[in-house]
Amino acid sequence: MSHWDETYDALAGCYDAMTEDVNYPAWADFLEKIFARQPRPVHTVLDLACGTGTMSFLLAQRGYEMIGVDFSPEMLAVAAEKTLNGAGEPPIFLCQAMEALDLYGTVDACVCLLDSVNHVTRADKLQKAFQRVWLFLEPGGIFLFDVHTPEHLQSLDGEIFLDETEDAYCVWRTDYDSRRQICTYGMDVFCREGTYWRREEEVHEERAYTQEELTEYLTKVGFVDVRQYGDRKLRRPQPGEGRVFFTARKPAESLK
Repeated sequence: MSHWDETYDALAGCYDAMTEDVNYPAWADFLEKIFARQPRPVHTVLDLACGTGTMSFLLAQRGYEMIGVDFSPEMLAVAAEKTLNGAGEPPIFLCQAMEALDLYGTVDACVCLLDSVNHVTRADKLQKAFQRVWLFLEPGGIFLFDVHTPEHLQSLDGEIFLDETEDAYCVWRTDYDSRRQICTYGMDVFCREGTYWRREEEVHEERAYTQEELTEYLTKVGFVDVRQYGDRKLRRPQPGEGRVFFTARKPAESLK
């Protein structure tokens, strides 16, 4: 998933191959469990920071009308090459920053997945993004996102990771700045081009937001019933979990 201060020139082409271990159907199952608990039926869904559109297409196959929004043209170019297998309408994709979200109408739900919120490293921009999501939700609509916890990002300091596919090889190093609450990922991406390998470098950052900070940002822009869940679990987060899910609703004064 991508954020407007970052480029995905090298990573976009191999992103899907390098995230094959992500169990997207299980993520979609969790989303649908949350949707089923809402007072407003969910038919139209915004996939914010949709990346290469994998979740957008999966939810479209499950019968939802999907809009995918991402700031990276490179990632959206990959999404545009995909086709919808089975029933459903293909997603609509828009190239926009979260803070400048501008839809043609409203949606019943918005999801922002795979720690995309962490990639918004300025608190003022994140609050602006939450405002835009609130604006384009129907009354009673649900906003759902996940974040890496501060403890998880801190634990990555100094780590080195390798991701390898047949046509790509990625080495990424992490550095955590406790003063800025920023985890920086320095990536060397090698992509096969015929008999040669092309090397590119990318830098990505994630900010550690506390659960209290995120709750404050959500309520400040008007969301209500802010709840926290464990990693794809319908229960409160437990100590040591590296990923936490949030849900928040737009007030339903006009919900019939």
